Amino acid sequence: MATTRSAHTVWEGNLLEGSGVVAFNSSGIGEQPVSWPSRAEQANGKTSPEELIAAAHSSCFAMALSHGLAGAGTPPTRLTTSADVTFQPGEGITGIHLTVEGTVPGLDDDGFRAAANDAKQNCPVSQALKGTTITLDAKLA
Repeated sequence: MATTRSAHTVWEGNLLEGSGVVAFNSSGIGEQPVSWPSRAEQANGKTSPEELIAAAHSSCFAMALSHGLAGAGTPPTRLTTSADVTFQPGEGITGIHLTVEGTVPGLDDDGFRAAANDAKQNCPVSQALKGTTITLDAKLA
């Protein structure tokens, strides 16, 4: 069965001086402020579209890697994943770097890197971001 998740943003003012609030409708986890300076300069306690993409990508990638490892008979004990999304004003998102460290009994470094690369290529968020350069560092703990 298909699922749909929703969020919405209310923005007031122009791009450079305005600000907005992103609301997470589906989960009800609350609202987060967003502004141009939080996107193009320092976060200062506010989020950005790129941070939201990083959260989506790191969690999707971790789920895909966990599923792939379990399907291969080597379920992970723990995966710690981060995603760094680079935004260049005037150009847009110029790259995403995934980093994962895993505890996977019975798996060697090469096997882990291969599974991580497969998850990087095939997780739904990676698929949605095709055309963006996505790099990966993967290592066992």
